[in-house]
Amino acid sequence: MPELELTCPTPLQYQQIVMAHGGGGRLMQQLLDNIIRPIFSNPFLNQSHDSTLVTINGSKIAFTTDSYVINPVFFSGGDIGKLAVCGTLNDLAMSGAKPLYLTCSFIIEEGFAIEDLQKIAQSMQATAEQAGALIITGDTKIVNKGKGDGIFINTAGIGLVNETINISPSAIQLGDSVIISSDIARHGIAIMLDREGIDFEHSIVSDCADLSGLVQSLLSAKVNIHCLRDLTRGGLASALIELASYCKHIIEIQETALPIHADVLSACEILGFDPLYIANEGCMVIFVPEYETERTLTLLNQHPLGNQARKIGTVKATHPQGLLTLQNNFGMTRIIDLLSGEQLPRIC
Repeated sequence: MPELELTCPTPLQYQQIVMAHGGGGRLMQQLLDNIIRPIFSNPFLNQSHDSTLVTINGSKIAFTTDSYVINPVFFSGGDIGKLAVCGTLNDLAMSGAKPLYLTCSFIIEEGFAIEDLQKIAQSMQATAEQAGALIITGDTKIVNKGKGDGIFINTAGIGLVNETINISPSAIQLGDSVIISSDIARHGIAIMLDREGIDFEHSIVSDCADLSGLVQSLLSAKVNIHCLRDLTRGGLASALIELASYCKHIIEIQETALPIHADVLSACEILGFDPLYIANEGCMVIFVPEYETERTLTLLNQHPLGNQARKIGTVKATHPQGLLTLQNNFGMTRIIDLLSGEQLPRIC
């Protein structure tokens, strides 16, 4: 059998995987662009969306999968089970899909407490039920003590998309308003504080939440949504940079418009983190035509998960590579670039 030749469009900086390859930043992008995508390239994968859209027997179906390796597995505002289900529901929702069915695969380290596994499974079931979705199949594997770091979870999800809906990075247009559904950076900071046992007076809990109901409320109101993206690894900045690169536009956001919890901002200043790059698990950006801005905000503000929603930017101009720019408090504009990796590893 002939050997497969592995070719890379550009040389890789590293010959071995490092933690930053999973952080949502530049190294992760290089890994995907130079190794993963060229090998698996096909029209479905190349949609570059949170879930892939396929049409089967006339029905438009969204399909997605993800894995969760968070540390600690129980955190302020949730646990790895809730996170896994919400993450999958949200990826489906970003295509405008109504979630229907999920899978669940556990990789459990020898010695993990049965009671904790039960709590995690119950959390997954409760979260799926609230979204009207069913966990219908899965798998369980056990690995030797010291080889699995507690528990890892893989989930996949399938949802239905109305045939009239076309929510995609390719639908972003010049003049679109960029709306954010809630405050940023809360999940990553909550995980950091819990993990490191940092004790100062604060009210920070993860924003881990299922956004599918909020998206469906916008679709029911027939809001003309061009694109949706939930802000997970790499945070707001990484998500918008990826979208700008795909649609070849300049996306400009306003620093003064960014909603950030006061305690989160204080923690970022103390720890030296930039909230633009910190993960969220219940927050999304919404691209709509300018004329839909006020109606979209009104609808979002009526929902518990959208009561902090606001417009944060605009799609300003075309650009051959796409750019994300930030206008600061003094009216000066700078380009926002990808970090090499993730400020906070093992957060999702």
